[in-house]
Amino acid sequence: MGRRSTHTPEQLRQLILDAAQSIIETNGLAGLSAREIARRISYSPGTIYNMFQNLDDVVLHIEARVLDALDERLTASLADGPPQEKVSRLADAYLSFTQERPKLWNLLFEHYMPADSQAPAWYQQKLELLMSRVETAMAPLFPPGAELERNRAARVLWAGVHGITSLATANKLSNVTNEAASLLVRDLIQNYLAGVTANAKKA
Repeated sequence: MGRRSTHTPEQLRQLILDAAQSIIETNGLAGLSAREIARRISYSPGTIYNMFQNLDDVVLHIEARVLDALDERLTASLADGPPQEKVSRLADAYLSFTQERPKLWNLLFEHYMPADSQAPAWYQQKLELLMSRVETAMAPLFPPGAELERNRAARVLWAGVHGITSLATANKLSNVTNEAASLLVRDLIQNYLAGVTANAKKA
């Protein structure tokens, strides 16, 4: 049942996002609805649409929270050291984050925007910021002027890390191997970066 607002618009937006995030963490994206959010915050469903464009907009803002939290974790893992150590620390932080908050992390890949719309620019910027962490860590392996090659290599490597992480989070890694995800990720990074280094010496 709706009630008269005792919150500022910003407070109300945070209430909605907190409730939506709690629902997703418990029941996944399938459990999210405007009615359930409204029930938890004791407002009418219409209130949600006064604060956000639609339910997809709510989900995008939850994803933004996830991306910000992930970036904070990745940034905290960075320190001085050779590229392989930096990338390995990033991957370890990434893997740990996904295993601690699997439903929120899966939200990034389960939620699709309607066919006639796309994610806003601010959302794409958050994704690019995450990739820039890997690109920066790998930068010393590439000569000046090789930014395109570096960026492509960073995305190829991280796609592989993401694949291992996805299997581990879905409890499907045992279908492929009995090795731990962390060991597979480190092997992937070691072998891939060794190849990058070898190719750089040939150039």
